[in-house]
Order: sequence, then structure tokens, then C-alpha cells
Amino acid sequence: QVQLVESGGGLVQAGDSLRLSCAASGRSINGYTAAWFRQAPGKEREFVAGIPWNSGRADYRVTVKDRFTISRDNAKSMMWLQMNSLKPEDTADYYCALSWRLSVVIPIWPNEYEYWGQGTQVTVSS
Repeated sequence: QVQLVESGGGLVQAGDSLRLSCAASGRSINGYTAAWFRQAPGKEREFVAGIPWNSGRADYRVTVKDRFTISRDNAKSMMWLQMNSLKPEDTADYYCALSWRLSVVIPIWPNEYEYWGQGTQVTVSS
């Protein structure tokens, strides 16, 4: 199995930037689609961004497109989420996840992902 650990969250002001990191261990992440999800208190977990195993075309939630960038390095077993121009509505716990799905599209639903980190908090004040 794969263990995932997120880091880099914190308290920032609107307009600031954060870079979240996700470190994988236990086995190679080669072949997995990697993604970031977020969950605000009392809300459902929602897809933020996903990237194929070969760092091909990424997919983003409409509300974060042009502000967030997902990236990965399989050799380092790492993935990142660069978040710019943060808004209060970005406040949530952020999770990295891996999916072993054979699909031509990036999975966007939580139940399509097998491995999850424990999350890192991002709070954006106005």
C-alpha cells in the first residue's frame, strides 16, 4: 500500500500564495493518477485538481483554474499544489490522493481514489 502525508498548509490572507506538498511512501506512485481534494467544515469533499501518472494534461475545478497548479515527480514520490491568489472560499482541509483507474479522463469523485493523506489545513482570511 501507499502512505501519503500532506504539508504546507497554514493561515494566510486573501491574495496570498501557498504551496502544498504530498509525500508518498511504501511503494512507487508510478501508474497512479494523483489529485488534490478539499473539504470545508460541514461540506462534502470536492475535487480540486488532478494530474495523470505521466504528468500529462491536468484537470482543475473551474473555481481554481488559472490560480492553482498541480505537479508531480514520480522519482521523488512527491506531488504539489501551488495555490495563488487565495480566496476565503478556498478555506478547507486539503487532501492528496491516488487513483489506480484505467480511464482516459481524470477521476473527480472521492470514491474513485484508493489512497488518501490525512489532510492539511488551509485558512484564508479576508
